[in-house]
Amino acid sequence: MCYSAQIQADYRKFVRMFGATLSIREFAQLFFERAEGARAKLPKAMEDAFADPQTDAEREIRASIERFNAQETARLEQDLFTHRARLAQAERSLQGKVTKKATESRRIATEKIQWTLGRLDDLRRTEAQARDSRIFPGHYAPVMVMENGARVVKPMRYQCRIAGKPASHDARYPGTYNARRDSLEGFWKPLFGYSHGVLVVNAFYENVSRAKMEGRVLAEGEEDENVVLEFRPEPPHDMLVACLWSHWSAPGEPDLLSFAVITDEPPPEVAAAGHDRCLVPIKHENLDAWLNPDSSNLAALHAILEDRDRPYYEHRLAA
Repeated sequence: MCYSAQIQADYRKFVRMFGATLSIREFAQLFFERAEGARAKLPKAMEDAFADPQTDAEREIRASIERFNAQETARLEQDLFTHRARLAQAERSLQGKVTKKATESRRIATEKIQWTLGRLDDLRRTEAQARDSRIFPGHYAPVMVMENGARVVKPMRYQCRIAGKPASHDARYPGTYNARRDSLEGFWKPLFGYSHGVLVVNAFYENVSRAKMEGRVLAEGEEDENVVLEFRPEPPHDMLVACLWSHWSAPGEPDLLSFAVITDEPPPEVAAAGHDRCLVPIKHENLDAWLNPDSSNLAALHAILEDRDRPYYEHRLAA
């Protein structure tokens, strides 16, 4: 699976690198709906791409971003007041008598204060950080697709809900951000050969067993530990990761664009690090053939996935 990925989130770079255009209407709708209360999670880098708007549509997007940030700041400041009051109450209780309840309350309040302050800092800062481009399942990301013969960038949720399925499909199948290659003609049959996209990725992250990462067997009675590894291609470059996507709609519900990353058996260095899946980056020369799939020739599509970009993946413990 691809638990998390570092993506290319600046649409202007898509334009320069691939001659793609931006589906501005869908970006504007997404930012507007979030400002109206929709629970859409976006990496900060997607917002920062509109920091210097050049058109009326971009200025409209920027206004939605600023409205959401103002609302979020007010909500977080109120939460901060609540958490600090809880911390003060716990510390007063502990001065009189040390109890498990008060100790736990102090710990929780302290952690929530730290998280809230960090979130407020993120809303206010203007300098970019690498983590601003990192996505997790449920987050939105720019995905490149082919529309009317042209490459187009659309905002999509990183967990695919196939058109025609109920909204409850998300909870029933929480792993649908991962499209296993051996399931492309099964579970993913409605999309494979029909709706293909590309996510531009320069690193990905996976949960692995520490024992597997270290290549050892657990001692008797020893508990394993989960660690998160960061994998980066060597030499460093942006990878064109193969995706499937869907445009979901239902009466009385907002439309949803969503996608899944195709994964396959891992190369030796990823397997040696303790993980059993790896995303599939396609070669640049196969981009248009992948984005224009022929559903009557699935073998050709499998050939593109097989003839993939094959960098060596360096890994390290994620920060």
